[in-house]
Amino acid sequence: MAPPEVFPLSQQSPVTCHAFNADRSQVAVSLNSNEVRIYARQGNDWNHIDTLTEHDKPITSIDWAPKSNRIVTSAQDRNAYVWQQTPDPQTGRTVWKPTLVLLRVNRAATFVRWSPNEDKFAVASGARAIAICSFDPEGDWWVSRLLKKPIRSTVLSLDWHPNNVLLAAGSADMKARVFSAYIKDVDKKPAPSVWGEKLPFNTICGEYASPSGGWVHSVAFSPSGDALAFVSHDSSINIVYPGGPAVYGIRLSILPLVTLTFTTEESIVAAGHDCQPFVFAGNQGGWELVGSLDDPQANKSSGGARSGFGTQSPVGRLNSAAFNTFRNAAERGISNVPGSPTASSSTESELFTVHQNTITSVRPYEGVSGNITKVSTSGVDGKVVVWDVNAVTPVTAAGLAGKMNKLHMR
Repeated sequence: MAPPEVFPLSQQSPVTCHAFNADRSQVAVSLNSNEVRIYARQGNDWNHIDTLTEHDKPITSIDWAPKSNRIVTSAQDRNAYVWQQTPDPQTGRTVWKPTLVLLRVNRAATFVRWSPNEDKFAVASGARAIAICSFDPEGDWWVSRLLKKPIRSTVLSLDWHPNNVLLAAGSADMKARVFSAYIKDVDKKPAPSVWGEKLPFNTICGEYASPSGGWVHSVAFSPSGDALAFVSHDSSINIVYPGGPAVYGIRLSILPLVTLTFTTEESIVAAGHDCQPFVFAGNQGGWELVGSLDDPQANKSSGGARSGFGTQSPVGRLNSAAFNTFRNAAERGISNVPGSPTASSSTESELFTVHQNTITSVRPYEGVSGNITKVSTSGVDGKVVVWDVNAVTPVTAAGLAGKMNKLHMR
């Protein structure tokens, strides 16, 4: 099995979100700031080549359209921008030019995703609304229509159906919903599906909750669009088949998952506070946890020598033990207090996983929809890691046997 590719982009700041371009030669990340940093791959290294600066509050989400090569960003400043490469009239150099998006929300923008056809995008917000944005050539800007009812709290995640019309949303009101985001002048009339036939704007096609009512961190449609998966803060993952109808829920005895993606119609990769990506498999007959893409036991037996672990970059005059202790506790959640479970030792408080802190995002990296062969993850530890989805460590080998696997079907 091929080992994961580990890229420590930052030793001091978390990677809150990331997005690769179409050929995976560049990646855009937010290091918990109001800037988007773009890195280009050269061999096994990633070099910083550009910075996008227009937001004045921390960036919450990034998406890079593979066909049109446009980047869309959202931030806590209640704004979103679409970035496109254009030649600078003064220098002739190609630069990223931002275009304003009229969101019409009065709270932070929390999540953004391009639609499959890349002719519109959706922006989640803390204003209990989702902005569906399309381009207005007359004003040369992006305008929005708002999905509001029956959302009762901050929307945390979004995912588009393959038909370019339906939109899944997970929110802090403990619900996962499927909306119609049909825009007459942009979309063709969608074909009937398991989610419904007549789909005017803001139609509610489904509403689901987790068994214990945790807020919904992430949602994802299957490649066919006939199933919906979501993870909640009650440490559960739920898979919905509206055509059944059936909802399969797996309640886990681990820390909550916060992000997920389908790799095939019958396989999901999900990750979160347990610092490793888990693999779930199943179909309309049932779902189960099958293993992890990480292998903590192998790293434990090798004495923590895995690539990308524990390297500390110099911090100039402040490169002292006291400052490093404070910085790790404040920015990376690592405590070096003597006697604590993460107290400093010869391995510098390292976990036996590749990621040393919460995984913030998991996204398809290689393959086509329905047959993803690699996924990428970003984490609070400042790393971006590429995983082979076929390199699965079984549940028992990953040391998870007595720790989880409580199956709950509704």
